[in-house]
Amino acid sequence: MKDKTVAILETRVGAQMADLVRKYGGIPFSAPALAEVPDVDPAHIAELIDDWGRDPPDIFIFQTGVGTRALFAATDARGITDKLLHLLDAAQVVVRGPKPTAALRSRNVRIDLAASDPFTTVEVLAEMDLTALLGKRVVVQRYGETNTELQETIEDHGGHVIEVVLYRWSLPEDCDPLVRLIDALERDDIDVVAFTSASQANNLFTVAENEGKRDSLRASLHRTVVASIGPVCTAALNKLGVTVAIEARPPKLGPLVTAINDAMNSTQERS
Repeated sequence: MKDKTVAILETRVGAQMADLVRKYGGIPFSAPALAEVPDVDPAHIAELIDDWGRDPPDIFIFQTGVGTRALFAATDARGITDKLLHLLDAAQVVVRGPKPTAALRSRNVRIDLAASDPFTTVEVLAEMDLTALLGKRVVVQRYGETNTELQETIEDHGGHVIEVVLYRWSLPEDCDPLVRLIDALERDDIDVVAFTSASQANNLFTVAENEGKRDSLRASLHRTVVASIGPVCTAALNKLGVTVAIEARPPKLGPLVTAINDAMNSTQERS
């Protein structure tokens, strides 16, 4: 991707992604599209745990390290972590990836099922016995937004989902970088736009809508190489009328940047 400008909408690991782009000779254009906003109500967490004491959940699903740590921080603050640990010990504990695994092991929580690489919802569901969900109470630690695929699958098999909100994704406080990205796309100054979540796509179009440039943004993206980290992100982009040219396999940051580099090199060779 030598001398190609790659727009990065990632927030949490945006600097890491920019370093990878530079490693391949590309020029990163940073426009963070998400803000991670704490959304923990310790009093509500305490109410939930009291309710769970009367009617214990059968399964706990932890999706992120951030959310797992936030839950324990809330129970620590209320002095009820021992109650939570007792509930976890009596239930089946499912984790989506290494980060929630590390957070739980730091609390000596037994892990019964762990999703395999690349740690998506598909792998979580593959580990679970879906036929045994009928009538089961399933606590799902939310990760920024509702995991619709996970929730609907559990409910379709007769389970009852209890979603625990610990943080949410929103527009960044400063949307100027996104506005600059939309303007740069209009000028055809961007070669690739790399999306690493569905929420980034939705937020970019929200900012464009506020600027009166939603249609212009869609047209600009049709002239630009659009890269997606995986199927969920791709589906969101397609719903917005955006065609994805590159999709990472597996859906991870490193493979995404590698796929962009390979595609750009192939284009340069043909030209």
